[in-house]
Amino acid sequence: MSRAYDCALTLALPAALEEEVLDYLLSHPEWTDGFSVAHEEGFGKGATLVTTMEKVRGRARRSVVTVLMEQQCLAPLLQGLQQEFPTPDICWWTVPLTGFGRFA
Repeated sequence: MSRAYDCALTLALPAALEEEVLDYLLSHPEWTDGFSVAHEEGFGKGATLVTTMEKVRGRARRSVVTVLMEQQCLAPLLQGLQQEFPTPDICWWTVPLTGFGRFA
């Protein structure tokens, strides 16, 4: 069954939590059936510097997960993530998705 994606959820999290968060997402196909992961660096007030290298460089290693999904699944997914990972080190935001498709 094809989903009608109308929302893009982005999660920015410490690299150390990546595998746990991805496992959580994979264990809930009722909310999402895929995502993309990028490895980035975070700056600013919300970036917790943990390792010596992060402290020297002044930026935190982050994983950014993008989930295309149905808006109706957003609230239960966010609630589940918040219960499973109650930390201020994970932030999220959404944007409306006005189109999605494949070239073949």
